[in-house]
Amino acid sequence: MLYTNATIITVNANRDIYLDGAILVTGTTIAAIGRTADLLSAHPSEPTTSLAGRILIPGLISTHMHTAQTLLRGAADDLSLISWLCSRIWVLQGHFTPEDGYAAARLSIAEMLLSGTTCFLESMFADRYGFDGLARAVEESGVRGCLGKIVMDKGKYASGEGWEMHEGLVENEKSLDGAVEMWEKWNGGAEGRIKVWFGARTPGGVSEELYRKMSSISKEKGIPITMHCAEVSADRDFFASQSHTPMSYCDSVGLLGPSTVLVHMVHLDDSDIATLAKTNTHIAHCPTSNAKLASGICRVPDLQKAGVNIGLGTDGAPCNNTCDLLQEMKLAAIIHKAVNFNPTSVPAEDVLEMATINGAKALGLQDSIGSLEVGKKADFVAIDTRRVRMQPWFSPVSAVVYAATGADVDMVVVDGKVLVENGKLTTMDENEVMEEAKRRSKEVVERSGLTQAVQGKWPLL
Repeated sequence: MLYTNATIITVNANRDIYLDGAILVTGTTIAAIGRTADLLSAHPSEPTTSLAGRILIPGLISTHMHTAQTLLRGAADDLSLISWLCSRIWVLQGHFTPEDGYAAARLSIAEMLLSGTTCFLESMFADRYGFDGLARAVEESGVRGCLGKIVMDKGKYASGEGWEMHEGLVENEKSLDGAVEMWEKWNGGAEGRIKVWFGARTPGGVSEELYRKMSSISKEKGIPITMHCAEVSADRDFFASQSHTPMSYCDSVGLLGPSTVLVHMVHLDDSDIATLAKTNTHIAHCPTSNAKLASGICRVPDLQKAGVNIGLGTDGAPCNNTCDLLQEMKLAAIIHKAVNFNPTSVPAEDVLEMATINGAKALGLQDSIGSLEVGKKADFVAIDTRRVRMQPWFSPVSAVVYAATGADVDMVVVDGKVLVENGKLTTMDENEVMEEAKRRSKEVVERSGLTQAVQGKWPLL
């Protein structure tokens, strides 16, 4: 298929933008890209689809996501992280079944696809959610998924008193064996769209012995690692109790390196930033989650200056309320301007890179996705500008980062296959996905005994 007449933001090495561009897809890959007139002349017999009035961008890449939590959207608003986890989210998740996990994964994937995310990193999928169901949801939908299987052996958060996990979520050191088992079963599945990762729990939830064992297996087998880190001040307190800074601790147990994505990374010293740069460790920046949970603001400009690669993530729906990475881009571009009193801090171009090529680098997939170039996978998103809220525009990058939301996504292509067309899913029944998720979310809340708690502060009549 030859897609024509679009504005194409390639994010290639030169950052070329075609104002009347075309892209030729052959099988799963990009066979040609350039001006519409040139490609029509060179490929006169190809079937064409006009994308006039659309801006094409590489498929968005979310480097931090909790697919199970989408079933709990809005169930834990306006709480601090520890209360959010211990009294609400962990309790709810501790009552999940594998069928709930599958329904949640399908809801998450549907929302991500409809809002332009073509590849995501699941941070920490617990055994009770049913990993096979998550992998099956990725396989059926056509999305790309890097799937972090939980690794843990301690059922609490950091070292605080009363910060225990719900018993339904606690796993032991055998979780590492379970993660390896899922890697052996699913890595490379769904025609290469599935990658399996270690999804380590936050320091304090994993013993140093298990971290070291996981890190050793990671290097031996090539299994990447993702982990929350330095998200809140309680994390800093834990590291200090071990006579470490966040990164000196992580370095001491072998966690750092180019196959690791650390999430949030709000509370860092200058020495931590230098260590990240030296070890080529990647960061997943989640500004909405950090703002909503009052965790703080990641030192993105300082990390950029040091040369640390930064991707973007939405985190889970209970601390963001959406899986829309386009909305996340806008906040990522604005929040650092406010706290640094500098309107040039973290410009729109930097943020689009975070959500595309930087995310691909973080996932080790930069040779196949993250930019629109010949030979790369045909993963792209068409944003419809033929709407009042999108007009006028002068810079296509500005239009994407500052004006567009997931509601403006018109088409999504992954591996050359159209997964969203005219704003509608082609591989999933949207209504069936929603209805199943609604039913199961209510059942989880009822089993948890939190029906009243999740309904908010005002009376529902």
